[in-house]
Amino acid sequence: VSDINIRGGSNDQNLVLWDGIKMYQSGHFFGLISAFNPHLTDKITLIKNGTSAQYGDGVSGIINMRTKNELTDEYYGGAGFNLISGDLFGQVPVSDKLALQFSGRRSVTDFLNTATFETFFTKAFLNEQVRDGLAQSSDVERDDKFYFYDFTGKVLYDINTDQKLRFSFININNFLDYSERSLSLLEESLSELDQTNLSFGGSLESKWSSKFSTLINTYHTRYNLDARNTTSDAQQVFFQNNRVIESGARLNTNFQISASVNWLNGYQLNETSITNETNVNQPPFQSNVKDIVKTHAFYTELGYKSLNEKLRANGGLRLNYYDNPNTFTEFIIEPRLNVSYSFTRELKATLLGEFKSQATNQVLDLEQNFLGVEKRRWILSNGENLPIVKSKQASLGFNYDEKNLYVGIEGFYKEVDGISTSTQGFQNQNQFNGEIGKYDVKGVEFLINRKTDTYSVWLSYAYNFNTYNFPDVLPPNFPNNLDIRHTATFAGTYTFNKLKIAVGLNYHTGKPFTEPDADNPIDDTFFPNRINYQEANNSRLTEYLRADASVIYDFNISSTIKASTGISVLNFTDRANILNRYYRINAINQVETVESFSLGITPNFTFRLKF
Repeated sequence: VSDINIRGGSNDQNLVLWDGIKMYQSGHFFGLISAFNPHLTDKITLIKNGTSAQYGDGVSGIINMRTKNELTDEYYGGAGFNLISGDLFGQVPVSDKLALQFSGRRSVTDFLNTATFETFFTKAFLNEQVRDGLAQSSDVERDDKFYFYDFTGKVLYDINTDQKLRFSFININNFLDYSERSLSLLEESLSELDQTNLSFGGSLESKWSSKFSTLINTYHTRYNLDARNTTSDAQQVFFQNNRVIESGARLNTNFQISASVNWLNGYQLNETSITNETNVNQPPFQSNVKDIVKTHAFYTELGYKSLNEKLRANGGLRLNYYDNPNTFTEFIIEPRLNVSYSFTRELKATLLGEFKSQATNQVLDLEQNFLGVEKRRWILSNGENLPIVKSKQASLGFNYDEKNLYVGIEGFYKEVDGISTSTQGFQNQNQFNGEIGKYDVKGVEFLINRKTDTYSVWLSYAYNFNTYNFPDVLPPNFPNNLDIRHTATFAGTYTFNKLKIAVGLNYHTGKPFTEPDADNPIDDTFFPNRINYQEANNSRLTEYLRADASVIYDFNISSTIKASTGISVLNFTDRANILNRYYRINAINQVETVESFSLGITPNFTFRLKF
C-alpha cells in the first residue's frame, strides 16, 4: 500500500486523504499492510485525472477515503482476528443528534510467531543492514520485537438538519527492536525503529438555503520516524529522524446558480514543516535541517449538467502561492477540466485534463538508512536543488456500462517536471547527483467486468511507456525506474449460498535496472572504489506473476450476531518474484549482486464477528 504507482508516478506523488486529512504514513509492516481500517471506510475515490480545483498536491493522483458519515439510531460494530493482528470497530448512538465511532487494531507479532508473520518479516527485513553481516553465520542468535497498532475515533454531531459537525482522529504506530549476537565473537548489533502518525481534523457542513452551502475543514497531522543503529563492535551509533508537521484549513462555498449550473469557490491554507536530523558518533557528524512552506490557494470551478443529462462538464482554475520564508516564493496557475458525454444510456465518452503541483517529496536513501526497511524520508521543495514538482495530463476515454457488463478504455499522456534523481530511487551512477529533470508517460488502460448475483469476473490491462529526461545526465533520455510496459490482472469471485470463493492473477513485465560494465566493473580511480555502470536502466528484471486465492464462509451465531471465517493464500504457487536488483562492492573489492523478492507463499486465517 505504500508503493501504489498511478500512471508511472512514484508513490509520494499520490495525495492520500483520510476524512479530509492529508496522510504521510499509509502502511503497517513498512508498506505491506494498509494502515486504514476497512470496516469503517465507507467510500474510496481514486482520481487519476480531471481533478476538481479544490484539491492540490498529488501530481499523479488522489486516494480519498471517507469513513461512515451518517447518524443511525442503532448500534453496529464488529471484531476479528487473523494470524497477524486483531481488531474491533463500532458506532454508538448517544442521542438522535450525536454518535461516536471507534476502531482499533493491534498486531500479535511481538508475542505470537506465526507462519504468516515469518513470511512478512522475511520480506520486510531481508536486507544487509538489519542483518549487519552476521545473519549469514550459523552461530548467530536473533532477537526481534516488532508490533504495530492503529486506532481511530470520530464524533458525529448534527447541530440541526442543515448543519453537520464532524471530528476525526487517527493514530498509527510501527515499532521494531532488533538485535543479532554472535556466539563465537561475543558481539551484538542493535537496531531500533519507531514510526508514528497522529492526525486529527474537523469539518462543518452548512446548508444555508436550497441554493447555497458551505464546508469548513481543518486538520493537523504529525508524522515521525526515528531510527537508531548500534554496530556489532559498539563503536558507532547512527541516529536518524524524519518529522513532518502540517496544519491545514479549507473553506468551500457552493452556489447552485440554476438547475444546470453550479459554482464552487474556495480558499485553502496549508503550513508544512519537515525536519531531517542525522547524528553519528564515529566519525562525528551532525545535521539538522528544517524547512517550512506555506501554501495559499484560491480556486473556482463551474459545473454544468444539461437538462437531458447527456453532457456534464466541470471547468476550474486553482491559483497556488508557495512561500518558503528562507529560499523562495512561487505562484502557479492550474487549470482543470472534466467533460463527459453520453451517446446512449450505456455508452459514454470522457475528456479529462489538469495541471497540478506539489512541494512535498520523498528522498530514497541508501540501503543502510533507516535500517534499510524504511528508506524514504519526506523533504520539502526549496526552489533551488529541489524545485516545486509540476504535472500536466490529458486523457480521452470511452466506457460502456449496462446492468451486468462494464467495458472501459482510456488513453492518456502525462508529463511531470521538476523531479530529482534523489527522489526516484536510483541505485546506479545517478544515485548521488541530484540532477533535475522530468518524465513523460503515455499509455492505455482497459477494463472489462462481467457480474451477476453469483459471480463477478474482471480483466484489466495497462500499457505504459515511461521515459526520463535529465539534461545533465548522459544519455539524457532513458527508461523510468517505474517503466512497467505491460500490466494485467485477472480475478473472479463466486458466491454459493454462504460460501464465497475468490481467485486472482497479477502479472507485469519487469522493471528496468542498471548492470555494471562486464569488462571493467570497478573504477579504482576513486576512493572508495566505485562501480562502472552501463547506460542507465539498460536491463530489465524477469516478469512478475502472482496467484492468490481465498475462501470465506458466513454463518449466524444468533439473530443479531453474524460471523465469518476464512482462509487465504497469497502467491500460492510460491513463485520467487524479484522486485529489485542492485550492486555494491564488498569487503574483498568485488562487485556483488543484491536482490529483493516479493512475498513467498503466505497463508492466513481469519475469523470475524459482526453485530
